[in-house]
Amino acid sequence: MSKARVFDLFLFFASVAIAFGARHAIVLDHTYLKALILYWAFSSIYYQLRIVTRSGNSNIDYAISYTSSFGVFAGPMGTLLFEVLYRFTVFFYKKKTKTADPGEFLDTFYNIGSFTIGGSGGYYLYTLLHPYAAHMPLGYWLLFLLVVCVTTLLSASFLTLTFALSGDITTRKEAMDLLLHNRNLLDFSKVTLTNALLLRLLQMEKWEMLIALFLLNYVVSISFYSKSQSAQHKFERDKFEQMAYRDFLTGTFNRAHMDKMMKELNHSNECIGIVVADIDRFKKINDTYNHAVGDRVIIHFANTLKSHMQEEDILFRSGGEEFTMFLRHKSFEDCHTQIQGILDTIAGHSVTAEYEDQRINVVYSASFGLYYYKAEVGQRTSMEKGYVYADQLLLESKKLGRNRLSYKNELEA
Repeated sequence: MSKARVFDLFLFFASVAIAFGARHAIVLDHTYLKALILYWAFSSIYYQLRIVTRSGNSNIDYAISYTSSFGVFAGPMGTLLFEVLYRFTVFFYKKKTKTADPGEFLDTFYNIGSFTIGGSGGYYLYTLLHPYAAHMPLGYWLLFLLVVCVTTLLSASFLTLTFALSGDITTRKEAMDLLLHNRNLLDFSKVTLTNALLLRLLQMEKWEMLIALFLLNYVVSISFYSKSQSAQHKFERDKFEQMAYRDFLTGTFNRAHMDKMMKELNHSNECIGIVVADIDRFKKINDTYNHAVGDRVIIHFANTLKSHMQEEDILFRSGGEEFTMFLRHKSFEDCHTQIQGILDTIAGHSVTAEYEDQRINVVYSASFGLYYYKAEVGQRTSMEKGYVYADQLLLESKKLGRNRLSYKNELEA
């Protein structure tokens, strides 16, 4: 058996020893049984709202916890009975839904031990400090905040230690990340207010208000959970769309997004400068050095183009070393000046790259073709045709000796 599993069982048997050795013996009267049933029922329902993360080979569930209030109310033995009932309910639920980890049975004993010790620690801390807190302004609430912080961090410490023993975390940074994961003052305050109110209602045996507080907490929690899920799904969709429409090497938009944008801009009724740019003699750079150096040149070229893009301009990597720009809402003269600025920037810089254990400076040039026209309904020239015309103008720049701009202004009288 691994060290982690030995530690898990040690926690369980330690919690049993604390429960049976405690001076506070739980009385199995109707008050305790009502509280046990309510806490078990709502904790089981709230389990659906847990946050699941993965560390190494195991899943970690961050469920809503009411151990603090129940631990103070019921003491070590009462907490142990609650944790046994609740944790085995979760165990059988995971088995039924086929979501259990391979070591789920022993994980259940770990959870019972960890949370029982945490709840017992909260009970003794509350019992020790309550007489002093009773004479302080907001003493009850501040004491409960301390109880929640201590019990939460105690349980988190046990979790961190068992993952360290299993080898799922190996560095101090990983340990601190796990220890402090999703824990801040706002979270502690939320748990404190809920558990402190629950304990007050338990002590007064206000069962209807207790149920109402559980239901209110559930409604609020499921609302936040639903919004967080929606936000997560939107993030994943945006990330997928970004991956689908971005070039992995340069971070610019790719040809698929260019085709999409051409369809959208076809009837935009705006003046557009379509520019096709290409690195001169790029094959020679690859043949002289290697593709890694060639990639560095492409990235440098892309970054140079980006630095000259204005707010509404759009840049695409439309081929290997070819880029296309849509220059929007500007005059032909502005487009011409913008491209000339790019040419001047490239002429004044070189690319630094690693080649055969040495740093080299690669000088390159680029050629451009600019086609300027107005995209409007009824116009014979579409964005797709405009791109073809700009590409032909690029070829003209190549024939004229490269490192230049060839252009056509369709709106010129």
